[in-house]
Amino acid sequence: VVPGETALAFYKAKNPTDKPVIGISTYNVIPFEAGQYFNKIQCFCFEEQRLNPQEEVDMPVFFYIDPDFVEDPKMAKVDLITLSYTFFEAKEGQMLPLPGYQ
Repeated sequence: VVPGETALAFYKAKNPTDKPVIGISTYNVIPFEAGQYFNKIQCFCFEEQRLNPQEEVDMPVFFYIDPDFVEDPKMAKVDLITLSYTFFEAKEGQMLPLPGYQ
């Protein structure tokens, strides 16, 4: 991905159980210092997702790396950024905090 240009990625999720699952996702960016430059425009993680029994889906993430990334001397040796997700079963009334907000 070229900093400043948008990109689209897909994550595959499968519900291996015999019951529907409603879940929410949290994300992680590695290396941690690069996270401030990672910007999601549209993401499945913004909403709860329902997966029916045995259902497998591709979930899109539309994002870009801030162009300031290339100007930051701390990022000079970073040539790989990894975005990962953890899918949790949602509990009624559960709200996850938004990263970076109190």
